[in-house]
Amino acid sequence: MIKSKNWTKEETIVAFNVYCKIPFKSSSKNHPTIIKYANIIGRSPSALNMKVGNFGRLDPELKKQGIVGLGNGSKLDEIVWNEFNGNWENLAYESELLIAKFQNKKIDDIIDDEVLEFPIGKERETLIKQRVNQNFFRSTILSSYNLKCCITGLSVSEFLVASHIIPWKKDEKNRLNPHNGLCLNSIHDKAFDKGFITITPDYKIKISKKFDDFKKDIAVPDFFLKYENQPIILPDRFLPSKEFLNWHYSNIFKK
Repeated sequence: MIKSKNWTKEETIVAFNVYCKIPFKSSSKNHPTIIKYANIIGRSPSALNMKVGNFGRLDPELKKQGIVGLGNGSKLDEIVWNEFNGNWENLAYESELLIAKFQNKKIDDIIDDEVLEFPIGKERETLIKQRVNQNFFRSTILSSYNLKCCITGLSVSEFLVASHIIPWKKDEKNRLNPHNGLCLNSIHDKAFDKGFITITPDYKIKISKKFDDFKKDIAVPDFFLKYENQPIILPDRFLPSKEFLNWHYSNIFKK
C-alpha cells in the first residue's frame, strides 16, 4: 500500500541508500531502481524520486556542477545527510538492514546464495557484513561514473569493477569511502591494482615504464600506451580523493 503520511527516519535512510546507488541525472519515477525501492518501502516512485532530488540539494559536489536538486527538502533529510554523509560503513550496513526489514527478511536473504556456504556464528556475521558493504560500494561507485569505465568509457556492467585507490587491506577506515573508488574495466582494474597504471591528482592517466618490456605485444599500445596523460572521465559525484591518488602513485605505481 502506498503511504501518504510523513516520511520516517528509516524510510529516509533507505532513500539515501538509493541516492548513492543511482546516477543522479538518470533518476526519475520510471527508473527501475526507483521503482524497486519505492515498492519495498511502500512509497510511490514519484515520492522516492523527489526524496532523491531533495538529497541532491544537500550535495556540494552537485552544486559545483551547477546541479541544485529539488528545493523543498525536509529537516529529516538534513539530519540523515549529516549523520551518514562521510560515515559510509554505517550507511551501507544500516540501510541494507532496513531494506531487508522492510521486506520481512534477514540481511543474508538479500545477498547472493554463496553466503549460505559461510560458517555459522561470528565469522558468518562478519563475512555477511563485508559482502553487504562491498555490494554497496560497487553500486555507489558504478552509479557515480554513470556505469562507464573512467579510462575507456566501456559501459558493459559485467566487465566493470569498483576499484579501490588505496586497497581494501591497507586502509580499513576508507574501505567504503566512495572518494576512494574508481570505476574501471576488469583489465585496467588489474593494471591499476598491480601498479602498471595510476591516476594523477589532476585526474590524468599515467602509464608505467614497466610496459617497455612488453612493447612487442600488439595489445599493449592499444590497451595502455595510448591513454598516457589522457584525462579520466570524471564522476558526477564522489570525485576521487587527490590524497588517495597521490598515495597510489607513491606506494603502488611502478615508476
